[in-house]
Amino acid sequence: MNPHRAMVKGIHISYLFSESECDRSNSGNRDVLYIHGNTGCNLWFSKVMQQPGCRVFAPDMPNFGESDHIDCADIDTYADYMADFIQEMRLSAPIIVGHSLGGGVGMSIATRYPELVSALVLVDSCAPDGLVIPEEHYPAIEAYKTNQDFMRQGLAAVCPSLDDPDFLDKLTNQAMKMNPIAFSGNARALARFSVVGSTDRFAGPVLVMYGEKDIIITEKMAERTAAAFASSKLEIISDVGHSVIVERPELFTESLQNFIANNFS
Repeated sequence: MNPHRAMVKGIHISYLFSESECDRSNSGNRDVLYIHGNTGCNLWFSKVMQQPGCRVFAPDMPNFGESDHIDCADIDTYADYMADFIQEMRLSAPIIVGHSLGGGVGMSIATRYPELVSALVLVDSCAPDGLVIPEEHYPAIEAYKTNQDFMRQGLAAVCPSLDDPDFLDKLTNQAMKMNPIAFSGNARALARFSVVGSTDRFAGPVLVMYGEKDIIITEKMAERTAAAFASSKLEIISDVGHSVIVERPELFTESLQNFIANNFS
């Protein structure tokens, strides 16, 4: 799948796009926006781009993958770029699927620009009150910048049921392209992120997906995320770590399609 490029807020954003034939009479295709996590890129969604009845967009956020770098690492700033991407690409109130840090970006968009979002799917997302990483972990975070083998080991550890060495190599290669300031910067951004007190601004349906083997996000965090939204459902997935999207893409697609059918049929 060849990437496309868009100009958003003065920088180039790389994105993947797929459109499937509509299988709902008289309804048209629904827009879906995938937002990746830390050290991620749109490649993480490459196995779930085909969604029946949907137009699917998967951008690399600023500082990641093939998109341009910016001079800061901040969840709300990333959200502003993605909100502009929605408008630049003329997406019609997409379902936002946010993975990990991307879940925070999705929550930021939904609570500050609720008119731009129809629903949220939060996959092993940071909680509404962020994610505090212990200070003693920061030397290891900085080591990822220059140690590709270490990066690969880290990605393998968080996705224990991903059994595709070639794909893991590709994810690692893309992770090494992240803006150097974003390694510790994204961790600091997650620590200060909060939408506590503002989640009631978004009234749309929310699906929280949590992998039981996740070593980054806890089940209690997933429960807090689901509890923060008025119309939400928590789905706990066994034998999956931090990303059902790459570990069990067929299961993710089934859950997403059920969510769409139950809320937009």
